[in-house]
Amino acid sequence: MMDLPCVQWQDHVAQKWIGLDPELKETLTSQLEVDDLFKCALTLTTQDDLDLVRSISSGYSAQKDAELAATCREKGNCSFQTRDYPAAALHYSQGLCFAHQGSEQLSLCFANRSAALYHLQHYQESLDDIDKAIKNSYPSHLLHKLEDRRTQCLKHLSVGQKAKEDHHNPASENHKTPDRVKGASIGLLTFGICPQAAVGFSSERGRHLVAAERIAAGEVILHDRPYSCVLIPGMEEVKGKGGRQHADRGVFGVEHRRCHRCLTETPCPVPCEGCSYSRYCSTSCQRDAWEEHHRWECPLGADLKTMGVMSQLALRVTLKAGLKNIQMARDPIRDEHTESEPSGRNGESSDPCTSYYGDSYPSVFHLQHHLNRHSPEVRFLCAITVATLFLKLSKAGPPPASWDLSGPSGADSQSPDQEGGIADWSSNLWPLGSAVLRHILQLRCNAQAILMQQDTGAANSPVQSSREIRIATAIFPTLSLLNHSCCPNTSLVFSTGTSLSADFSESVTEHRSTARGVTATVRASKAITPGQEILHCYGPHSSRMATRERQRLLQEQYYFLCRCEACTLQQQQQEEEEEEEEEEKKGGRQQGSAVGGSPQSGLLCGKCKGSLKKSSEDGGKGFICSQSSCAHRVSLSEVSRRLQDIRVDLEKAVDLMEREKPDEALRLLRRTQSQPGLTLAETHPVQGELEDATARAYATTGDWNNAASHLERSAVAIGSQYGEDSIELGRQLFKLAQLHFNGGARGPALSVIPKARQLLCLHGGPLSHEIQELQAMEDCLQG
Repeated sequence: MMDLPCVQWQDHVAQKWIGLDPELKETLTSQLEVDDLFKCALTLTTQDDLDLVRSISSGYSAQKDAELAATCREKGNCSFQTRDYPAAALHYSQGLCFAHQGSEQLSLCFANRSAALYHLQHYQESLDDIDKAIKNSYPSHLLHKLEDRRTQCLKHLSVGQKAKEDHHNPASENHKTPDRVKGASIGLLTFGICPQAAVGFSSERGRHLVAAERIAAGEVILHDRPYSCVLIPGMEEVKGKGGRQHADRGVFGVEHRRCHRCLTETPCPVPCEGCSYSRYCSTSCQRDAWEEHHRWECPLGADLKTMGVMSQLALRVTLKAGLKNIQMARDPIRDEHTESEPSGRNGESSDPCTSYYGDSYPSVFHLQHHLNRHSPEVRFLCAITVATLFLKLSKAGPPPASWDLSGPSGADSQSPDQEGGIADWSSNLWPLGSAVLRHILQLRCNAQAILMQQDTGAANSPVQSSREIRIATAIFPTLSLLNHSCCPNTSLVFSTGTSLSADFSESVTEHRSTARGVTATVRASKAITPGQEILHCYGPHSSRMATRERQRLLQEQYYFLCRCEACTLQQQQQEEEEEEEEEEKKGGRQQGSAVGGSPQSGLLCGKCKGSLKKSSEDGGKGFICSQSSCAHRVSLSEVSRRLQDIRVDLEKAVDLMEREKPDEALRLLRRTQSQPGLTLAETHPVQGELEDATARAYATTGDWNNAASHLERSAVAIGSQYGEDSIELGRQLFKLAQLHFNGGARGPALSVIPKARQLLCLHGGPLSHEIQELQAMEDCLQG
């Protein structure tokens, strides 16, 4: 797990903890203040710790390397020769990151990438790379190739511009194509909380959000941007036109595809000039990242990989804030904060931990860190990790002059040398390290995964296939106000870039700002009445996980026992079922014969096809047919084995489709569903996966009618599992509309499109690309 430090470092710190004197352990365990814990850890951090980090990080090199740059360029050439231009561009980009500034390799990689971008029809980006290649002394005897490519790019751009001008006429003004919608949405976006919601505080719920007025389903409750975020390194296969994997294509993760500051996906990243890891969507993001944090992270690149994403994010938050903001947040709440504080149910409180400061640093600083709830071992791991990073940072260079806190408001009221500013990382800079420790403790409960939909099918697939992946970890000042529910009344969508809409009215609690970077948008997924708390799901959802498992996970990570509506209702149902089964035992009646007993398991009896329900015998580790005339029993181990066999077959079928063998995949899926014994009901999640895979196989062969038929059955399972108003069902209906459209089934397509549009608008707003595609299909069918 990249969130935590690498295992070798964790083991080292664990051994260090074991070897501590018992009295010192007790001292560390009894620390009630983050400052004291950090100072103590700093005294325990040795040169051996620094040496071990250097040793481990040697395997995560982030240095420039001419040989690796040449290797990446050769791999790019291989992909280019097979016309796999997306993979070629990625390899050339990786070569650019390894190449030294001003080197010939740098100019060659820019030139080669410009060719790949030209074939991908990114003409302006290709021109930019041509200019960079020439600027970096591209070989003169090859310049004619670049000039020829420049001419072709300009020609294509000229044709494209003329086509756009031709379309700018009154007849087309009301036609909302995806490009026009995107262009219209760029500009100012309102960040903050809508007027219908307010910040409240209670000792039990802490800071939280409540509805001050009625909020209708689909309305935007808040837009928030992360105070800071870190991409999660992870290798993924790059799929080409057929979706197949080739040896020369290689694998790339989100850290190769997205800007390391704003997370925007880019085919032509701008590499950091100092390290081989960080890359950006533009020179603007590169410059902003350097000023905010990367000037310090750059020399620590490999060390930060060793220490994990959470450590890097905590450090990044601290570096962005700077020592002056940290010191201001540490001081008692100031008058101006009190005056600008939004009114809540207990808005008069002067405790900074109960106040809300918008998206500024104090909102992050005053999040609960739960120091006393973390285990002693976790506290020690975090403290030693931060102390080691602090010492590493101190060796990276002198702190910036802007951190000079001379004067009475400085840390410990000590004045550094007035002439030279802060000359080194002296003792008066310890609040910086303490802030990093505070944030890493906060992140265990307040970190937010940034999720994006990723295409999983072949690039030329006629039907969209996607899955949700985690691309980054972030800290959101306003989103952190929302408490958890296993059945929330909101939905959360992340966006990158600038194609966002300003959904609020002018009367808002926050300022308007350019919509650039990552944005989290929270919408009401159902109507919320005045006084009702606005709730968000932290991960464990009632549609995906059993009550006890959810409560266990929430208790372990977030330190509370969930008593949300879903947990309370399901616990009551479970208690009633246990009482009913006990009564059945006493009365000598056949278990499972009671009408309306426990909720259906989604499993069918292999003998009579009646539904199976949990049996109270054998500790509840089995199932019994609900038909009293049958009473067939199935053990839990048999059910688990059957489900595991189905999942294995599903993986094999998907692999066959990726290798362009849909007929073999269909034969395997039919054989899987016809196996004797346990049968899955149409509402079982795994049955839904089977139907979805079968639909995909039929669609690959162009059999749209059969594909639609199986996808309809999959939608039944999705609706049963996630709910009839869920985003998951909306995405499934979107795929169904595509199948009907491709198959020329006009009536069924026009019937499905409104329902898909309603659900996708409810959760994602009216400007998503799916909504635009649905509109285009509907216009075509009705035209």
